[in-house]
Amino acid sequence: MPRQLPLRGLGREALRGLGRLGVRARPAGRLTATTRPRLRTTAAMCTTMSALAATSLVTAPSADDEPFSTASCALARTEAHHSEGLDTWNAAYPRPSRVLDAVMVFLSFPDSHPLTTPAELAADHFPATSDFFRRSSYGRFTLRPHPLRQWIRMPRPSTAYAIQRDWTVAHRAAYLRDALAASDAHVDFSRYDIVYFVADPDAPGVDSDATKVVNLDSPLRADGRDIRRFVTVFENHPPDRLVLAHETGHVFDLPDLYNRPVDGKGDWDTHVGDWDLMGSQFALAPDLFAWHKWKLGWLDPRQVRCVRGGGPVRLTLEPLGAGPGVPVTGAAGAPSFGLGHGVKLAVVRTGPQSVLALEARGPVGNDAAACREGVLVYRVTSGTQSGSGPIEVIDAHPETEACWENSVYPPLADAPVALGETFTVPDENVRVEVEGRTASGAWTVKITTG
Repeated sequence: MPRQLPLRGLGREALRGLGRLGVRARPAGRLTATTRPRLRTTAAMCTTMSALAATSLVTAPSADDEPFSTASCALARTEAHHSEGLDTWNAAYPRPSRVLDAVMVFLSFPDSHPLTTPAELAADHFPATSDFFRRSSYGRFTLRPHPLRQWIRMPRPSTAYAIQRDWTVAHRAAYLRDALAASDAHVDFSRYDIVYFVADPDAPGVDSDATKVVNLDSPLRADGRDIRRFVTVFENHPPDRLVLAHETGHVFDLPDLYNRPVDGKGDWDTHVGDWDLMGSQFALAPDLFAWHKWKLGWLDPRQVRCVRGGGPVRLTLEPLGAGPGVPVTGAAGAPSFGLGHGVKLAVVRTGPQSVLALEARGPVGNDAAACREGVLVYRVTSGTQSGSGPIEVIDAHPETEACWENSVYPPLADAPVALGETFTVPDENVRVEVEGRTASGAWTVKITTG
């Protein structure tokens, strides 16, 4: 998950001075529009996590009418860790298309007296986490938290577990076994879909850079239920913004979209920048990509258009964040409340395991602080592992940057194709023209392939 913890205490100027060591070269494109001024860049830090591979299947998405058959661009799920394929659902993970219940267990240690209360720590994450998913799912998913009211004492000091970002298997297993045993008398785990173990942030052995999801090949058992997945929370108080939403995304089989440099130096957000929570929880526009919303079951087949060759195709794309009851400023400047059920995603198949995806992004919903608005273009590959770039945003303005004061990666902050611009996607022979906006605020786009 993207992090800033190692940089706490540094001023904004110090952050800028970290530079871009090891930054991946970004693809160039052809843009016919007035260029924007170059701005300065910044850096962000993050951590990674392990994951569980599984092969359980459910029914594939239904097809739409030609030439927009969703079956023609629904990439097949592969055995890649957190594959971006979405023709089937991995039943080893709970699908967030209904109400899911999550228990929050607060763990204290013999070597520390908590300075906060469970209620204060619960408020650090909720209702913000539930609100994020409610908005992102257009009300189709509810995450219902059940925080305990008391601390549960662990049997060993916090320092005994050697908690850190890249945790050893032995120490991690000991922590989980002790936490489950200590809390079992207070929690009926059979009632919950998700388990959050929240450690006392002031305990001396707690590393606030170690929050992650732990997946187990051999499950732990409690109250007649096998538990294969725990969210271990080691955040400061207050915590990183949206950190629990990011980790909960992994519980739903979403991959890490950041790039973790081998030596830990340089920018971590070169793949998607500000444009998805799974890239960075600090992002200006953290709403989940439309591709992820399709994968999670939050988009109907009619809200996805698969574009084939044979001539230009014109589409009207609704802003990704617009949903029932969410106001969107229309072209005339007046709020519109009529959006939410139209097309959210256009897809161009580019290979057996790859597509180009197009969606309209702007300052609405979870993206209220978005740096720029327009039609975002990104590449999805289903055979790429989590953390290795399964999604990459394609920059329509490769020579400029934006919002260097707040963006996690300014070179991609102005990536969308803006109103009146035409952009040719490098190496794909796909041209995107943003022709206009409707009175309700939707975007009219012409896509030419072949």
